[in-house]
Amino acid sequence: MKLRLSVKETNREYVSGELTAHGIEISDDAEYSVTESPGGNYLTVKDSKGDRVRIACTDIVYIESYGRNVDVHTTQGSYRTQERMYKLEEFLDKSLFTRVSNSVIVQKKHIKKIRPSLSMKFIITMSEGTVIDVTRSYYSSFRSFLGI
Repeated sequence: MKLRLSVKETNREYVSGELTAHGIEISDDAEYSVTESPGGNYLTVKDSKGDRVRIACTDIVYIESYGRNVDVHTTQGSYRTQERMYKLEEFLDKSLFTRVSNSVIVQKKHIKKIRPSLSMKFIITMSEGTVIDVTRSYYSSFRSFLGI
């Protein structure tokens, strides 16, 4: 079997060695190719027409779930995804995103205002104006995430 490699130059030698060790030939004219995962840079979602599109994770303001619906709110608009919240939480960069309740994940750079509330809660305002509650269950992890 022949495969074409579409990986970063830094990973090319390692991937090539592993594939060759398993009897796979590396060739630029191969019918099939091996590519690297985007590694948290893009998320595949559905737009309002139901078409699948890729959005940059840096554009995500927050992600919200209700029932079986999961909406991804970005700087360009809102999209829907089939992924579950725990899968999205695992996929997204932990230094940029944090979960603030069972149903919401936010991106740090889009938090505009943080206001303390009663009973170990925060109320945050996002860059586009949405107000989100940080629940008691996520209070401590949110504080650690922001370093407050």
